[in-house]
Amino acid sequence: MSVGKFLSGLIVGTAVGGVIGILLAPQSGEETREFISEKSEEMYKNTEDSLKELQGKANDVIEDIQKKGDELLVKIQDLIKEKMEV
Repeated sequence: MSVGKFLSGLIVGTAVGGVIGILLAPQSGEETREFISEKSEEMYKNTEDSLKELQGKANDVIEDIQKKGDELLVKIQDLIKEKMEV
């Protein structure tokens, strides 16, 4: 499963669950609007935190791939040098 699909599912599931919860809650309109506002801010912050964490992990993976690619390039260059000396 890709990260994009997971995040999309998470966001849609959270939104649907929130809407159902709001519709079934016995509150006044003003209380409901306040609740929606609070939950929207909370969801935005959680999403922002998750994206920052995901970006950090992606950067770590990219750095690792670059390092391994550099190591492979050095090995290939060494092999080419070795073959040319023979």
